[in-house]
Amino acid sequence: MIEDAVAYALRLAETWPAWDGRPIAAEDRVYTPHKAIRRLADHLLDHLAELEARLAGQTPLPDHWHASAITTPADLAPFTQEDLDEARSRLTRLAQIWSLRLRALDDERLDRVEGDAWTLRQVAFHLGSTFYADAVGDLTATRAG
Repeated sequence: MIEDAVAYALRLAETWPAWDGRPIAAEDRVYTPHKAIRRLADHLLDHLAELEARLAGQTPLPDHWHASAITTPADLAPFTQEDLDEARSRLTRLAQIWSLRLRALDDERLDRVEGDAWTLRQVAFHLGSTFYADAVGDLTATRAG
């Protein structure tokens, strides 16, 4: 499911070099192609660190991400084919790490309740969200227009 979500995001991202430079409103935030890629990668990384800490019997690091609440100057840069290539390499590797790690766990470990934290299976399903990519969407029409 994580690999599918990343593949979906990258299919949308193939249209993002057509982005006109204006941030796109989604819910109470704004997104750009770079911000969507940053948030997807950070989201995968954040929960991967949580998973590994929990498997090692450690407390995950506290969450200090600014996440979608900020739009950085880098988020506003044009999104090029080279950016897409870099995103593809980064995100497919993160998705593969997730898939390999999850496949190595049995159902008992995936569904183990630990305090008020989500189970590891719930974390994995959470990462199947395509929200960030959908926030920018398919910009094919922008390219044609």
